[in-house]
Amino acid sequence: MKKTVCMSIPCYNEVGNVRPMAEELLKLFAEKLPRYKLRIQFIDNNSNDGTQDELRRLCAQYSQVRVILNARNFPATSGYYGLMQTEGDCTITIPCDFQVPLDNIPPMLEKWEKGAKIVCLVKKSAQENGLMWRVRQLFYRLSNKFSDATVIKNFTGSGLYDKSFLDLCRSIHDPVVSFMQIISTLGYDIEYQEYVHVKRRSGKSKNSIMSLFSIAINRFVNSSSIGPRYATIGGFVIAGICFLIGLIYLVMKLLFWNNFAAGTAPLIIGVFFMGGIQLIFIGLLGEYTIKANQRLMNRPLVVERERINFDQEEEEDAGQMQRDSEK
Repeated sequence: MKKTVCMSIPCYNEVGNVRPMAEELLKLFAEKLPRYKLRIQFIDNNSNDGTQDELRRLCAQYSQVRVILNARNFPATSGYYGLMQTEGDCTITIPCDFQVPLDNIPPMLEKWEKGAKIVCLVKKSAQENGLMWRVRQLFYRLSNKFSDATVIKNFTGSGLYDKSFLDLCRSIHDPVVSFMQIISTLGYDIEYQEYVHVKRRSGKSKNSIMSLFSIAINRFVNSSSIGPRYATIGGFVIAGICFLIGLIYLVMKLLFWNNFAAGTAPLIIGVFFMGGIQLIFIGLLGEYTIKANQRLMNRPLVVERERINFDQEEEEDAGQMQRDSEK
């Protein structure tokens, strides 16, 4: 019996990419990977550019394609929720914009067949601004410094995941779940595959500077539980330094009362320095508080509007099982 590979593809305003993505995947598996049964699952984040209409046409044309339509845009959780809805022996998730080349799929499946439960797609290089690439590397270094677990460098979530690992993820009921944190802390039998991140085939990126900053902050907070500890240690260190500086100025003033003018510069510098440090740590603690509040509210990851082609696949599976039993 063929093993089932499910492709989980999140999309938002990708009207020019969903059909080429589906058809190229179908062609890839038919020509190079015929030993697998393919399912393609799109999860659309309430697109408004015609993507949903194109997805409906794909579902009507291809029984292997199924779709989840979200009721609104859930940028932080939609991709993970889509992964949790997949079925099959393994799931591969990639973006819909072709920035991850499809020729990475056969090598990932080969690693999986050899025993890997997770195959992480890691950027080898990128066709992007050099400054942006260096900023990303700095972010990963800082994340590793402040994290209890190893943060996988240049990994954004694309890769292959065995059913057993996804079942483990499904047992975690966290409304602000971080998939990268789960992989870093609970992942096992992990393999890595480097790839060249290329330019998107159609459309424009939906990520702005603010959205990327928000993603970075969320990943940092989710992956690090020792930030407040560093804040406490840093507070003691800075307080000690300021105390010593103040003591030195006091001694100098007492010894050279008429000749030593302390001035206001050290006071102003100290106030602004401490104020900046305090604001950073207060903001960090605020992020942790927000996460705790979201967990208490326990909201769903997404709200679905509609599912398409899910029932049809179940009927096909039941028919196949009946045919197998008759044989």
